[in-house]
Amino acid sequence: MFATARLSAASRGLRRRGPGPLSALPALLPALLIAAPILWVGASLFATSPNLGHLADTVLARYGANTLLLALGTTLGVTALGVPAAWLVTMCRFPGRRVFEWALVLPLAIPAYVLAYVYTDFLQHSGPVQSALREVFDLGPRDYWFPEIRSLPGAILIFSFVLYPYVYLLARSAFLAQSACAIEVSRTLGSSPVDSFWRVSLPLARPAIAAGVALALMETLADFGTVAHFGVQTFTTGIDRAWRSLGDRALAGQLSAMLLLLALTVLVLERRSRGAARVHHTTNRYQSLPGYRLRGARAGLATLACLIPVFVGFLLPAGLLLYLSLAFGHDLFGARSLTLMRNSVTLAGLTAVLAVSLALAMAYAARLTASPLARAANRVASMGYAVPGSIIAVGVLVPLASLDNAVDGVMRSTFGVSTGLLLTGSIIALTYAYLVRFMAVALGSVEAGLEKVTPSMDGAARSLGANFLGTLTRVHVPMLSGTLLTAGLIVFVDVVKELPATLIMRPFNFDTLAVQAYRLASDERLTEASTASLVIVLVGLGPVILLSRSIMSSRPGSGRRVGPETPPLLAAAPDPTGPVERPAGP
Repeated sequence: MFATARLSAASRGLRRRGPGPLSALPALLPALLIAAPILWVGASLFATSPNLGHLADTVLARYGANTLLLALGTTLGVTALGVPAAWLVTMCRFPGRRVFEWALVLPLAIPAYVLAYVYTDFLQHSGPVQSALREVFDLGPRDYWFPEIRSLPGAILIFSFVLYPYVYLLARSAFLAQSACAIEVSRTLGSSPVDSFWRVSLPLARPAIAAGVALALMETLADFGTVAHFGVQTFTTGIDRAWRSLGDRALAGQLSAMLLLLALTVLVLERRSRGAARVHHTTNRYQSLPGYRLRGARAGLATLACLIPVFVGFLLPAGLLLYLSLAFGHDLFGARSLTLMRNSVTLAGLTAVLAVSLALAMAYAARLTASPLARAANRVASMGYAVPGSIIAVGVLVPLASLDNAVDGVMRSTFGVSTGLLLTGSIIALTYAYLVRFMAVALGSVEAGLEKVTPSMDGAARSLGANFLGTLTRVHVPMLSGTLLTAGLIVFVDVVKELPATLIMRPFNFDTLAVQAYRLASDERLTEASTASLVIVLVGLGPVILLSRSIMSSRPGSGRRVGPETPPLLAAAPDPTGPVERPAGP
């Protein structure tokens, strides 16, 4: 009886010390700060610009048509490359399959604009391919036709070979999670392996494939370096021209709002395409997936189908970058290169630390309160990943410039001192833009990690006298160390590769590796741009290796297992319309 009384008193004490309404503030306040630039861009749709009418009469239709064609072509390209490769390495047995399982992810390490620079130098009129053709066949400059890489179809090819791993990863996770019983039933009913793919595997994996395509489209809409280098006029190039050439902030905001609506439309259509379909397992036991042994010509075609994306998307461009950097590039350890590396590492490291810290506070607050408001705030804070960097730059700069001007006016009138621009054009503003853009990456990873920590751990720590902060620092952080490191690493690499926001918002005389590569490529100094591009690729290999390791261990060969996990980069994908349905595991 006395023990029961002591337990009742302890439970009453725990309830008295439970999370109150203020505990949701760590989730609400960062979410409001991060969502503010996006909300401002949406509101700028109703602003007026003297140049909008002229733009509508001249190039606005071209912006929209090129953007839509680019999105449609990329959708077809990433689907055609990612889905067959995922099914082949999951369901078939052929030479090189185990290597292709992880090698097919490698193109994610190369930004699209870097791939564009490499293939422009490789395939242009003075490049090695056309020069060799003229020499071998004794052709003159006008004696033959060669496809132009710097075009809309060329941009579609670049995006397809860079972004197909998003579809490959999610499609492979879906194929791994499928029940072997469903496939065996289709085979007993007379279906061939190809028929089983079309009638069973593909419909079950459609939600995951649609989510991967949506991720690829978000990256396509957000790109600036590739389309600018290829001379393809899209909304992102129009935003940059309105901001830097015309100096029209209202016009840049309106174009940004149009592109934001297009990005959100893609997300809504991806969600609606799934309808009310749900995929669930009816058993918690898993058998080994059937492995179709391919021989002869079929094995050769399967190997070729997996080799082409890896070769075109990673092996060839990485080899060309290494050769160009060693032969014609800048000194990798020269003063200029080291300065660029320092600037990139400083920005990326600062953003990664802040993003992971804020994500931990926001996810932990939502866990404590179990409040729908806190969860909704976290979803709002994740929307920046679906917004191009140029839009976020406009949404950050205009309000900060107004704030700087207001502070300067008050200081002038009160103290006769001009403060100038305190935030605009500073590292603070640029870091803020990065946080808006990549908070979803850190938040998604941290939330996924916290879900694996059983709530009984919190109760045990509280019963031993630890408060909420002590539970977080002494229990959750040590258990989440791997997750936090992974989230920080992915944010770090994303910041190093980010180009549009950096171009618009960087401080004066402050360049990064991405800006250096873009500047040299814009001046047609492609060989000199190879050094900065190579460093960006080497930095990007870190998280790609992590992703490769995660998919290699996603499903044991037989027996009972836990369902395959989505890699952190893909788990962080924002979906403001709701979660992606994945086949339910045990």
